[in-house]
Amino acid sequence: MRQSVSPTESRPPARPLGRWLPPVLAALLVAVLAAALLRPSGAPPSPLIGKSAPDFTLTTLDGQTFRLRDHLGGPVIVNFWASWCIPCREEAPLLGEFARAARNLTLVGVTFQDQPDAAQGFVREFAVPYPSVVDRQSRAAIDYGVAGIPETYFIDAGGVVREKHTGPFTREALWESARRIGVRF
Repeated sequence: MRQSVSPTESRPPARPLGRWLPPVLAALLVAVLAAALLRPSGAPPSPLIGKSAPDFTLTTLDGQTFRLRDHLGGPVIVNFWASWCIPCREEAPLLGEFARAARNLTLVGVTFQDQPDAAQGFVREFAVPYPSVVDRQSRAAIDYGVAGIPETYFIDAGGVVREKHTGPFTREALWESARRIGVRF
């Protein structure tokens, strides 16, 4: 004679995947977000790091020719910016202060997809003390792999790109990156 067995008596308790899936997915999402937020610059490192800086010859906003190669032999900082870029406007006073304090540095701003008149207004508004050049066809930006602005490249006296910074600077980060390429204050 068969005895009637209840379903809970005949099988071990099931551990449905559905019970564990939400917490596992939530933990994975938190880990991915934490890794993204804790990345120093929020952007992938540049393939230019450790390589010769791409040369460019562009015209400054006041009509002069600027050749990057003419300024190598000492530390150089190349900052890509635009007048319409809010983070660029936030970092402009700091870059001006920095440029006035540095002794052995060439700092050049490269306008990115900006109108020359708007760029000139930006330079006047922030009393930018270093040359800004117009990259009309974005060739320099392409050569440097600019993905967003502001984006800044630190080049040592040997003409090698040592660092890339994406986004606006803190004072400490700017000064420390500059020191690593030999800038003196």
